[in-house]
Amino acid sequence: GYGTWKTRGRKTAQDYIKGGNSTKWWTIGLSVMATQASAITFLSTTGQAFSDGMGFVQFYFGLPIAMVIICLVFIPLYHRLKVYTAYEFLENRFNYTARALGSLSFILFQLGRIGIVLLLPSLAISIVTGISVETSILIMGVLCIIYTTFGGIEAVVWTDVLQVIVLMGGSILAVFWILGHTDSSFGEILSFAQDRNKFNIANMDFDFTDSTFWVVIIGGLASAMVTQGTDQTIVQRYLTSTSVKDSQKTLYTNALLTLPASIIFFGIGTLLFFFYSEMPERLSPAISNNDSIFPWYIVKELPVGVSGLLVAGIFSAAMSSISSSLNSVSTAFCSDFYKHYKPQTTDEKLLKIARIATMVTGVLGLLFALWMASSNIKSLWDEFYRYLGLFTGGLGGMFLLGMLTKKANAKGTLLGWICSGGLIFYISNYTQISFLMFAFFGVTSCFILGYLFSLFFKEDKS
Repeated sequence: GYGTWKTRGRKTAQDYIKGGNSTKWWTIGLSVMATQASAITFLSTTGQAFSDGMGFVQFYFGLPIAMVIICLVFIPLYHRLKVYTAYEFLENRFNYTARALGSLSFILFQLGRIGIVLLLPSLAISIVTGISVETSILIMGVLCIIYTTFGGIEAVVWTDVLQVIVLMGGSILAVFWILGHTDSSFGEILSFAQDRNKFNIANMDFDFTDSTFWVVIIGGLASAMVTQGTDQTIVQRYLTSTSVKDSQKTLYTNALLTLPASIIFFGIGTLLFFFYSEMPERLSPAISNNDSIFPWYIVKELPVGVSGLLVAGIFSAAMSSISSSLNSVSTAFCSDFYKHYKPQTTDEKLLKIARIATMVTGVLGLLFALWMASSNIKSLWDEFYRYLGLFTGGLGGMFLLGMLTKKANAKGTLLGWICSGGLIFYISNYTQISFLMFAFFGVTSCFILGYLFSLFFKEDKS
């Protein structure tokens, strides 16, 4: 209701896609954070810390470096070109094929992501609350489809702001509640975790097969640059700002909040490890999936009202990511495909098409989640998701080729992108290199190979 109320009077495609370029930078920064902090992240981060400690918090240390690159290179270019999607740049620099392939890979990836983001938290909630998986999927999916379809990007941004407040407020409350309901002091908890190697964030070995400091830093830097610089769900936020400076403030806000938020999530997992080590009888032996640890604590240990707030936080984390995917897929379809083949489309017609695309995307994602929930074929999707992910790192390499070089051309860049996918396929199947490095190898291989291949082809501006 709040999301649709905030967007009353917005009746153009420009408003629907870019929010009239009048959205406050701080709200967009919170929205970017909410988009990235999906329920999967919320649950898997605490589960990861519960089992393995806080080592993965280093993954976010590369964000400040990526932020500088994006602020200086990506954001000014997007604003100068006045694009609607990140992939318009690929056509301006190379050709329409590059734009279409980049946009299509994004759309397919997001369609599947909607299904996964709906399904996985629903499974975790179902285990500990008894709420059926299908009911959770329908609650989140239907609400997201309604407010995103009618309100557009501005409704997404404002609901994201409320959702991230619920998510982080509930998480901070959970930290204090756990600390207040143990028989040990904070110092004793730290000593306990330290003795069990839960703060193992300084493994300096040059071993690229394990989650060492170098692997996590390099992989996190590459991943942040790809997601923050080329992913339409994030780029669209930059484009809703009134100026380059406001877009940069958006990125600063997200970067400054993401690391503390991640530390809170990892801290919750570490605290839960201590809590259930101290009182193991309170943890059900039926909980075999670490992603269900935090929901179990929420339902069994927190009082009524507080537990409801935390469950709402899980729903909020899922919905903020889903709504962003819905709106961004709609924008990509309208800008990168529909307008390309029907350039004379009126603004009124484009707004109608954007809303239909949003609704269709949401329904497809909802049906996909329900299908996976009932057929238990998640492994099939895992394979598809993995193969599609082979090319996301290379997409970052394509953008860097276009922005940082003059000799790169369409044929060489596209060939480099394809070869980078093949290289990641080989690395993932025939080597022991950590998956955290895939984005790095995707970006660098596409950049290097694309540049070299471009030297063997004449400039292609078709």
